[in-house]
Amino acid sequence: MRKALIAASLCLAGPAFSAGLEIEIAGEGANGVVKVDLLEDVAPGHVERITALAADGQYNDVVFHRVIDGFMAQTGDVQFGKMGGDMRMAGRGGSDQPDLAAEFSDVPYERGVVGMARSQSPDSANSQFFIMFAEGAFLNGQYTVVGRVTEGMDVVDAIKRGEGRNGAVIGQPDRMVTVTVTE
Repeated sequence: MRKALIAASLCLAGPAFSAGLEIEIAGEGANGVVKVDLLEDVAPGHVERITALAADGQYNDVVFHRVIDGFMAQTGDVQFGKMGGDMRMAGRGGSDQPDLAAEFSDVPYERGVVGMARSQSPDSANSQFFIMFAEGAFLNGQYTVVGRVTEGMDVVDAIKRGEGRNGAVIGQPDRMVTVTVTE
């Protein structure tokens, strides 16, 4: 009942939630489950892509290849980011699907917001996404917002950090063991 009331309140106050993700994370740093509400009405094309890749199991065993303390944790390279692969390539790939057109919104980049990673081209997001550790207003209107963490920010906070400005994770990175679509 409480969740229904919260969902009804959110519908009146802003974007509605329809689907979500349950991400099991494991590694040297983080171990636990993160739940994400996806914002289908804000970024329908991106949410459709993420849920299709998750339902197909493509995000399973994909590492967090770029993790910058105080900023964000990036994952989702289904081409080169699988655990056991060549980690020097992680972060350079996407899926076998075409890149997506940007779906920028006025949803601000706050702690727990999930956004789509891309190259310099606004229309280059594909499969990679990131979770914000803290507010990042400089990303507002520049990167597509796809969701919000609703449970498990303590798990996100524990993800093994990378090194240097780029945040590349050295050694054994933490990974998404399974990513399940929820309703």
